[in-house]
Amino acid sequence: MENATALRTASLLHDCARKLTRSLDRQLAPLEVTAQQAALLINLANGATSPKRLAVALGTDTAGTTRLIDRLEAKNLLRRHRGTTDRRAVVLELTDTGRRLTPSLVPAFGATAADLFGTLADADIRQMGDLLARALTNAEPPHTDGSANG
Repeated sequence: MENATALRTASLLHDCARKLTRSLDRQLAPLEVTAQQAALLINLANGATSPKRLAVALGTDTAGTTRLIDRLEAKNLLRRHRGTTDRRAVVLELTDTGRRLTPSLVPAFGATAADLFGTLADADIRQMGDLLARALTNAEPPHTDGSANG
């Protein structure tokens, strides 16, 4: 692999991610949520109710997820409570306001993706998705099972 090609592609990928986030934030501004807050609400509506699961889904750490939860709780879009079977566990749920808002968040993601991919053919978009999935797999640290080899 040519280093200059890899660096150019990584830079373009980073630029696309920033553009995607900025565009989403602009589209979601009238709803008074950011792209990351909207993603958390959508994942919560789809059944991920623990902060740890949401952190994984959003690709953030627990401290970042806690800040998002604090902001969304202050906006009365979600609430947290202790688990019924494990009092140490924190369980999140949408408030009525959050439940009403969440369906209007999803179209912003679709519109932003449509803008980003614009004139690309579906086959090109699919191939790009497949290549990015492989790249993400490459970027994951190797999983070890705890046993020593050698």
